[in-house]
Amino acid sequence: MDTIASTAKMNSDEIFDLMKQFITEVIGEEFVEEMDITPESSFTKDLEMDSIEIVSFSEKIKAHFGNQIDFTGWLSSMDLDQLINLNLGMIINYIHECQ
Repeated sequence: MDTIASTAKMNSDEIFDLMKQFITEVIGEEFVEEMDITPESSFTKDLEMDSIEIVSFSEKIKAHFGNQIDFTGWLSSMDLDQLINLNLGMIINYIHECQ
């Protein structure tokens, strides 16, 4: 289960692996197996996640990190172009900085 609030600071590789796990849980292993997920992967273009899947992904981040990461607040501060161009690396950097 991913509802463990982490207290130890994770490095970027660990955050990437965790985000990849969350993506797999949200969109399904059969889709992820066909993708090359990298920090440069865009949520809308490369991963083809729809808004419901992105919300589910953000809920997993919130459940894992708790109040340590204001992921929803961070997303809500972005304009439409930033959201469209959001990639995994941007999220990894944000989480790494907030720990």
